[in-house]
Amino acid sequence: MKKTALTFLGLCLTVLTFGQTNNNAKLIELGKTYKDFMFRNEPTKEVFKDIKADIPENLKTATDFIVQTITTKNKLLTQQFLSRPDDQTLKQIFIIRAVNLNLREENQIDNNKLIDSLTTANIPTYELVDNYYGMLFTAVGNKNQPFDFSKVDFKLKDYNFKDDTEKGILFLRCMDYCGKTIWGYMNVVNPPNTQKAYDNIKKYPKFNGRPYYQYTDFYFTDFEMNIVKDKGIQGYKSYYLDKFYETLLSHLICLNKENGSEKEKNDLLLGSILKNNNLYKYTKYKDTLEEIFKEQKRD
Repeated sequence: MKKTALTFLGLCLTVLTFGQTNNNAKLIELGKTYKDFMFRNEPTKEVFKDIKADIPENLKTATDFIVQTITTKNKLLTQQFLSRPDDQTLKQIFIIRAVNLNLREENQIDNNKLIDSLTTANIPTYELVDNYYGMLFTAVGNKNQPFDFSKVDFKLKDYNFKDDTEKGILFLRCMDYCGKTIWGYMNVVNPPNTQKAYDNIKKYPKFNGRPYYQYTDFYFTDFEMNIVKDKGIQGYKSYYLDKFYETLLSHLICLNKENGSEKEKNDLLLGSILKNNNLYKYTKYKDTLEEIFKEQKRD
């Protein structure tokens, strides 16, 4: 009886070890594929066939997501992928991206050791959620051109979010990408090309059936994480709300330069967080914003 129990235990350990090894191999394969094809490179049919083969049952959702991130004209803006995955899938996708980053280093660590350490690590849930939507909107930007979110309406209540923080992460990650589509027009060329920037702003998405700028649910507790490589720990709202304020101010400049109506300007000024001075601590544009509303009061 004792020998039978030991034999059974040994068999279980062998199965668990094989399963973990099989998982690691697939995670590494997905990380390599993501690295090779996340930008402009187009995967061949053979690449898709390989990564869709021999998928461990618990990695199917993560694999489907990675397939979309390397696919041109992908389906990432559908409810299937906009919906928050379960925590296990979020962590798997986090690990896949970590393998991708490791493979870009000259002094790489062993990917199996990396995977094992991250698998047992207690990674904050908000960091996992941020990683997922960061990868999603990066893939949309890289693979779905030209930029046009004009027919997109993000229904945040439909995406299985657990709280306002997770909703805010999707929103801020989306608007970070949208802001990048006008940044060059507003900051690189001289004078700013407000016509081109405004053309893109008109293609910004709606959230919950309303214009993007009317989203104001940013009163969740701030949290810290590594956001920019080599910059150390940063406050999430301090980083992304600052960028969102910049996008809103660029929108206002475009309305002023491109003959926007007074109604459009007032809707933006009074319907967005531009007026919310209790959020100004999260942006370097605090003085600019206070001056704008000081002038409004004088008018």
